[in-house]
Amino acid sequence: MTFELTILGSSSATPLINRHPSAQVLNYHERFFLIDCGEGTQMQMLQYKVKMSKIQHILISHLHGDHYLGLMGLLFTMHLNGRLDELHVYGQPELMDIIDLQLKLSNTILRFTLIFHPVQHYRSVVIYDDDDFQISTIILNHRIPCTGFLFREKMRMHKLNMDEVAKYDIPVSKLNRIKAGEDFTDADGNIIKNEKLILPPQQLRSYAYCSDTIYDEEIIPYIKGVDLLYHEATFGDEMKERAQATFHSTAKQAATIARKAEVKRLMIGHFSARYKELQTLLDEAQTVFENTELAIEGNLVQVGEC
Repeated sequence: MTFELTILGSSSATPLINRHPSAQVLNYHERFFLIDCGEGTQMQMLQYKVKMSKIQHILISHLHGDHYLGLMGLLFTMHLNGRLDELHVYGQPELMDIIDLQLKLSNTILRFTLIFHPVQHYRSVVIYDDDDFQISTIILNHRIPCTGFLFREKMRMHKLNMDEVAKYDIPVSKLNRIKAGEDFTDADGNIIKNEKLILPPQQLRSYAYCSDTIYDEEIIPYIKGVDLLYHEATFGDEMKERAQATFHSTAKQAATIARKAEVKRLMIGHFSARYKELQTLLDEAQTVFENTELAIEGNLVQVGEC
């Protein structure tokens, strides 16, 4: 199943010519989630050929402008384009106040149904759940209520080893029970253990998005061992006092969290506009956690092994 990210924005606070405020699109098996929606997001979607009509869910981490100021423009464009499919939006309760005010003052009634899901900022909860996939919140430590998001595959039924199934002449009526983990008993009373009849279990993939946060080890249990961690790295370590004062992280601190959480890969982003060149931030992070990469706009990033 597809599990991939398109990076649309990687800048903090203010845009640059070649860097835009936070936004990513996650595609999980043709379920599309927009994660944050900074200014210019819909232009980035056009540039990188992300169809806004496919977006089914929008998740906003917090109410600093570089994470949500592109939302209303996107909603209005969806409306003008004739969207009829419902859209789910997740965020702090006050986000719905902002949406309602904009719609009221522009005398707009959206053509589509917008379903708003208020997100709690004081404890981690599941906000999306289907047969294959789950999203839960990660409580981040920022100047205002802020949540990250953990995207995780769920265990599905085992796949059958058809060569073994055929060898033991197992009736079709028993196959679903074997998929669910049961052993099989043949006509002579012999028990064929389940592990002989199924293929090796799938590797469940996971992605953690930590948008804006001071260095905080309390998030480690929530992101432990994920395939890919996105963690903000607004500053280099030479600015760690500034990071502390503004409740942001340095590249070295992001890498330290990745190492302590034993994640497989780290992607850093949310770069301050003071850094026109990002190699120094990457080098700094890699001294602590070697498997680090930059969030580069336009990149398609695979999560785990397909």
